[in-house]
Amino acid sequence: MDLAFIPSPSVGVVHLGPIPLRGYAFCIIIGVFVGVWLGNKRWVQRGGRSGTVADIAVWAVPFGLVGGRLYHVITTYEPYFGPNGHPLDAFKVWEGGLGIWGAVALGAVGAWIGCRRRGIPLPAYADALAPGLAIGQAIGRWGNWFNQELYGKPTDVPWALKISSDPAIGRIGGTYHPTFLYECLWCLGVAALVIWADKRFRLGHGRAFALYVAAYCAGRAWIEYMRVDEAHHILGLRLNVWTALIVFVLAVGYFVISAKKAPGREAVVEPGAQTAGDEDGEGAEAAGSAGDAGAPGDEPASKAASGDDATEPDTDGAAEPAKAEKAAGTEKTAEAGTGDEKAADDADAPEGKAARPAGSGGTKKS
Repeated sequence: MDLAFIPSPSVGVVHLGPIPLRGYAFCIIIGVFVGVWLGNKRWVQRGGRSGTVADIAVWAVPFGLVGGRLYHVITTYEPYFGPNGHPLDAFKVWEGGLGIWGAVALGAVGAWIGCRRRGIPLPAYADALAPGLAIGQAIGRWGNWFNQELYGKPTDVPWALKISSDPAIGRIGGTYHPTFLYECLWCLGVAALVIWADKRFRLGHGRAFALYVAAYCAGRAWIEYMRVDEAHHILGLRLNVWTALIVFVLAVGYFVISAKKAPGREAVVEPGAQTAGDEDGEGAEAAGSAGDAGAPGDEPASKAASGDDATEPDTDGAAEPAKAEKAAGTEKTAEAGTGDEKAADDADAPEGKAARPAGSGGTKKS
C-alpha cells in the first residue's frame, strides 16, 4: 500500500462556460510569458530596448510550436499515419505532443527572421533568452502532469506519481517515477546555472545559450532513459536519448570554438538602443543645465526688486555734479584764504619795505 504519492488531476480540461481551459495549453502559455518576461529583463541589462524580445517572440513562438509538433509527429507517427492512425489528430496540439528539439530548432528560425528584420545578432538574442527558455520548459512540463503522460518506471518512492488506468489508450494505473517533475527541477537548475555563469564569466556570442542547451541535454538523457512510453530505439537507446547526446556534443563544440574566436561579450546588441539612451540622457542633462543656469539669472531681478542696482546708477550720476561743485568751492575758499594771508602780511611789514611779490621764494640763488 502506497502511503505517499503525487496525485494526478482527474481531468485535464476545465470548462469556463463554453470555453475549454486545457491544463496542457495553459502551462505552455504561462511558460512562454515567463520566458519572454525574463528574456526582456536580461536584454535590457545587456543594452537593448525593452519590448524587443516580445517583438521577436511573435516570430519565434509560432515557429517553435509548429516545429515542436512536427518533431513529435515525425518521430511518433503511428497514432497519426499508422495502420489505425487518424491523420487529423496531428493538429490536436492541446492533447499533448510537442518535441522540445523541434520547438527550439524551428523557433530559432523564427527568431532569426525577427532579429534580421531589426538588425540584431541572433546569438546575442539567444543568450538573453536562454534562462527564460529553461524556466518556460519547467512550467510547460506540468502540462504532462495534467495529461497523465510521459511518466517513468513503476516505483513506490514517497514522491511517486499516481496514474489512473485508461483501457481506451492502454494506460495501466499505478505509481510511477514523475519524470515531468524531474525535468522541471532540472530545468530550474539549468536556468540558475546559466544566470550564474553569465554573470560570473560574461558569456556572449551565443555561449550562454550553448551552455543552456548542453546542460539541458545532460539532464534530458538520463530522464529520457527512465521513461516507459512508446518510442523508437536505435542500438538499444531511445531516439530522444541519441538526440540529446548529439545536441550536447554540438553545443559543447560551439561553446569552445566561440570562446576562442570571439571572447568576451558583444559591446552593442541592438543598433540604435545606445543612441536613444544617450539622447534621453542628454535631454535630461540639458534640462538640468537650464535649471541651474536660471538660478544665477534670478540675482539681478532680486537686486532690482531690492533697489540696489537701480540706486547705484542714480547715485553715481548725482555724485558727479556734487563732487564738481565741492571741488569748485574748495578752490574758491583756497583763493580767498590766500588773498587774506597776503593782505595780512602786507599790513605787518615794516614801513619803507615793500612786500615780496607773490610767488617769490625764500631761497637765495647762488
